[in-house]
Amino acid sequence: MQLSDRKKKILFMAIEEYIKDCSPISSAKIKDVSSLDCSTATLRSELNALEAMGFLKQLHTSGGRVPTASGYRFYVENLLQDADYPQTDLDKVGSIISSKANSLDEIVSGIAKVVSEATNYPTVVMLDGVENLILNEFKIIPLVENKIMVLIGTVAGYITQTLDVKATNDDCQNASKYLTNHFKGETIGTMIDNIDLFEDGMHSEIEAFRQVVSSLIEGLKKFNSQKQFNVRREGSAKLLENKDTIEDAKNVLNVLEDENELSNIMEIKGDGNIEVTVAEEGKSKCSVVKAPIKFGGKQLASIGVIGPQRMDYAGIASALKVVIDNLSNLKGEDK
Repeated sequence: MQLSDRKKKILFMAIEEYIKDCSPISSAKIKDVSSLDCSTATLRSELNALEAMGFLKQLHTSGGRVPTASGYRFYVENLLQDADYPQTDLDKVGSIISSKANSLDEIVSGIAKVVSEATNYPTVVMLDGVENLILNEFKIIPLVENKIMVLIGTVAGYITQTLDVKATNDDCQNASKYLTNHFKGETIGTMIDNIDLFEDGMHSEIEAFRQVVSSLIEGLKKFNSQKQFNVRREGSAKLLENKDTIEDAKNVLNVLEDENELSNIMEIKGDGNIEVTVAEEGKSKCSVVKAPIKFGGKQLASIGVIGPQRMDYAGIASALKVVIDNLSNLKGEDK
């Protein structure tokens, strides 16, 4: 639906003021906060028109207006298309991503934590594209009690696995060199799909060597087949502060405990840009602003900030854009 510039400005002001303090919007309030050169009567007429269009609603006959799901959706669609994102201070993101010493879990958790702290809303990272990670190196270390530790170096940090395999230090070093030489620069998915082609090149006389590689591949297959969730709740307490939106906050907190629900709402359906779902009665229980996390141009995970219908969409989109911009500098190879 097309709106005049004035109607659009009034709607956006009404929504942003409501997000800020949860107070219904009146024509007098719009007059106070705007620089529009029009009377209160004109503003009242415009608010009536926006209500008739379904973008605003009155909770009480004589009260102010609040945004509807349609109003939020119009606001968000225009925000993502036209608006300049305000600068968000997320300097920690760059250092977390660029640290080669971090494990993949630490990087994912670190990104989720700083975004949750910056936005004051719960943040979820869903890891579901491990097969797209490009391999840099393998380090296999024998442990006590017939176990080995495998450090798989990728551009997105280390993946660590502990396997029940009896192997000598020489066996582990041979396996490390073999896997690094043959699969550096390839994706984990390529390695899983093609490991059988390299079987003849393995040292067949060293049974432990074969066990190391076989156990590693099985572990990676299992790791790759399961979606991994990292949920940060730094902003959860703030959701419960306003008694008028307590039920909405409970819906959000319930979603955070349901991995099936999280899997559905965290799926990226578009072309890889920021996506927004607005909570609506009878449909989605919460709003989510989400974006893909990519390494080397391929999707590894999705990150989403989850909240009620009334939340700071512009600030959240800004925070996620900082993450995307930092990640876009990574080419996917070891530096």
